[in-house]
Amino acid sequence: MTVVEDFSRSPISACPACTVVPAAERIAALRAERDGRIVLSLPGAGGAETISTVEAALLAVPGVRSARVNLTQKRVSLLVGPGVTAAALVGVLEEQGHEAHELDPGLLSATETDRQGRDLLMRLGVAFFSMMNVMLLSVAVWSGAEDATRDLFHWISGAIALPTVIFAGQPFFKSAWASLRQGKLGMDVPISLALILASSISVYETWMSGHHAYFDAAVMLAFFLLLGRYLDHRTRAIARSAAEELAALEVPRAILLLDGIEIETPIAEIHPGDTVLVRPGARMPVDGIVLHGASELDRSLLTGESLPVRAGEGTVVSAGEVNLTGPLTVQVTAAGKESSLHRMADLVAVAEGAKTRYTSLADRAAKLYSPLVHILSFSAFGYWMWATGGDLRYAINISAAVLIITCPCALGLAVPAVITSASGRLFRKGLLIKHGTALERLAEVDTVVFDKTGTLTLGVPEPLALADQPRDVVALAAALAAGSSHPLARALADGARALGIAPAKVTEVIEVPGQGIEGQWLGARVRLGRADWCAAEPLPMTATYLSVAGKTHAFAFTDRLRPGAEQAVRALMASGLTVELLSGDAAAPVSDLAGRLGIPNWKAGVLPAEKAARVAELSARGHRVLMVGDGLNDTAALAAAHVSISPASALDAARVASDIVLLGQDMAPIADAVRIGRQSARRMVENFLISGGYNVVAVPLALAGMATPLAAALAMSLSSITVSLNAMRLK
Repeated sequence: MTVVEDFSRSPISACPACTVVPAAERIAALRAERDGRIVLSLPGAGGAETISTVEAALLAVPGVRSARVNLTQKRVSLLVGPGVTAAALVGVLEEQGHEAHELDPGLLSATETDRQGRDLLMRLGVAFFSMMNVMLLSVAVWSGAEDATRDLFHWISGAIALPTVIFAGQPFFKSAWASLRQGKLGMDVPISLALILASSISVYETWMSGHHAYFDAAVMLAFFLLLGRYLDHRTRAIARSAAEELAALEVPRAILLLDGIEIETPIAEIHPGDTVLVRPGARMPVDGIVLHGASELDRSLLTGESLPVRAGEGTVVSAGEVNLTGPLTVQVTAAGKESSLHRMADLVAVAEGAKTRYTSLADRAAKLYSPLVHILSFSAFGYWMWATGGDLRYAINISAAVLIITCPCALGLAVPAVITSASGRLFRKGLLIKHGTALERLAEVDTVVFDKTGTLTLGVPEPLALADQPRDVVALAAALAAGSSHPLARALADGARALGIAPAKVTEVIEVPGQGIEGQWLGARVRLGRADWCAAEPLPMTATYLSVAGKTHAFAFTDRLRPGAEQAVRALMASGLTVELLSGDAAAPVSDLAGRLGIPNWKAGVLPAEKAARVAELSARGHRVLMVGDGLNDTAALAAAHVSISPASALDAARVASDIVLLGQDMAPIADAVRIGRQSARRMVENFLISGGYNVVAVPLALAGMATPLAAALAMSLSSITVSLNAMRLK
């Protein structure tokens, strides 16, 4: 927390102490609460070299005690001493070429590392190692080892297999016990019984010097079951919660104005009625009303509107907007959890929770599978006890064989194997699958809803026909534009530089908040900015205007179309999908883009809640919606859609809320994603048919006593391999 005392702005009083004392108590309290932890988002982080360069740059700053980069979450966490501000650290990283933004650590839960995934992988490795060794010992037995030699190999196999089954089977045993305590028969109950029976029978046979022990079957069973469980875990893992990331995007601190003193204060301590200062280039920390100042606001983050809007006294502002040109004094109407930005996060949380209730095909099949397996196994045990006159050993062997041969390896791999194969194919095309059920849902899509700015377009203004303008006019405009951070000014300056036009020599350049830039050129005053300020006739499109010597020149801009956008829209419509365009931008640019792409259904000026409402409306009518968007204004709609895609350039919150991330700029792979999603659904159905067909053939053999537990394990393994090979056809 930083306190900046500006005595020149303090009101004059007959008793100076009377002025200072009321504020002093609150200032002292604020100073007592010093945040020692700062979290920065690193959107462009990638590669191991990022860790060393970022951490070295930050640790070189006096007062920084520690800095740890997490490449998975694209964050750096710092412990700092008094006087170290996030703004200073962001500046240090930007000097090193790393984009950085502050996140609110109070709104970020402690995201645990993937302990479950690492645990499954470790157990899978142990099971594989043991399986190979036990199989080698089994070969000796199959080759004709007799009597003491056979028993020795069985005991050695048991010494390897039993600890392995106990260790590797923990995920299944724990899950089975939990479901039994709740009075349910989950899929892990027959799995656990099969592992326990195979191991128990093997110990009994070895103790009795039997000819057959099935330690190899037990370990093989554990390996394939863990393989299916690990694939399922990897395909279902979602790195972070969209609502959590969205809430963390709120500005963590604001500059509180208290009796003429500027105090950098945590948002949690800002209340309605307080007054805050928002400097140029800063993000709006609160909802409020402008009391003093004039500026322009970039609302594209919230509404998708590409053109900045003017703000002056009485303008209503919202958290998340960017103040572009001039300082604003804002009276707070809502802050923190009451702000519009946080309410949007709540919308996302509700929609995200609804989507995670989607149940995969394998989960639905499991509800019918477990009771049937137990009925078959116990029926086989009862029948053979009766048929053999009470031969417990024989009946248990058949019962175990039925359990093993019907073990759900193929069923468990049916979906994860396809998703893993399809994910690899889509990754090579530039698409990253984040959610385990995304492909299933993608296959059901019949409607595609696109955002405009940053999605179908790159969200970057591009001057139109700049080369057709007189070079001296462009040089003069570029000189004025160089003095502003306004998006149109930056685009104009970059366009002139690309044409090789050097800026003219303009003096006394100043920026007039909310209007534009003016200066002196050859003794005359020149202006670049709004049409009314430059006395120009406004164009029916995004433009800025140059006024010089009584004449005006207009510079029009367009939003650059994203590569592959036309191809993607054509392919989606050709495949029978309905395409809509929803944008928060003005009607003219939205209409122009819809015409260029051939999208008949479009709507402009759409607010974030209205986008989510439109998606919900389509869903209520029975449509399966694919939402493609990139901004904060799209996040609720992305989370509410049946399935969603965001470009990699999207805001962190939008990427997290989406199921699939488009890694490159080219949009053509979106049509491929729908096609591959449909192919994946067919492969999943085929895998279920393979699994079902295998059981139709194998189960009667086991029931008839024609399959030992080892033969059952081999048959189960063969079905799993067949399912995996069928899934690999997607590649």
